[in-house]
Amino acid sequence: MSGESASALRRSQVDLLDFVDWSGVECLNQSGSHSLPNALKQGYREDEGLNLESDADEQLLIYIPFNQVIKLHSVVIEGPEEEGPKTVKLFANREHMGFSNVNDFPPSDTAVLSEDNLKGKPVIVKYVKFQNVRSLTIFIEDNQCGSEITKVQKIILYGTTVETTDMKGLKKLEDH
Repeated sequence: MSGESASALRRSQVDLLDFVDWSGVECLNQSGSHSLPNALKQGYREDEGLNLESDADEQLLIYIPFNQVIKLHSVVIEGPEEEGPKTVKLFANREHMGFSNVNDFPPSDTAVLSEDNLKGKPVIVKYVKFQNVRSLTIFIEDNQCGSEITKVQKIILYGTTVETTDMKGLKKLEDH
């Protein structure tokens, strides 16, 4: 993908990092020394020496709540050629998922990451399934080479916020 088409793709889309509710972010099966902030947080994710790694096996289950409703357009998940993620399932507004029940629910979208995706090419999601997203669960099912450890260097979520009305801010009109 050329630089021009990448910027055209994201013209109206923004990095949704500012809308992540960090107090609720979780990652199951992450290595203690290579945790989710390495791949998700600004400053950390740009450092190629830092990454998110799985612990007991190759799977990772990431829960990202937002502090306002968003529309998700695309996802960038970068990783190394060998241990980078392969099959990624995305779930919109699905809370309290664990490895024991992740396969009980149909994903909102599934992607098999290519070498280009691992180098930064965005995965465009099924936009209609991600219109009113309050949280996103990312299930990394396996990696490119079938090894026990999956490594993620960077996760970027692109989309827009949904304009919502703040009901508390509205004042009742008095009858005249």
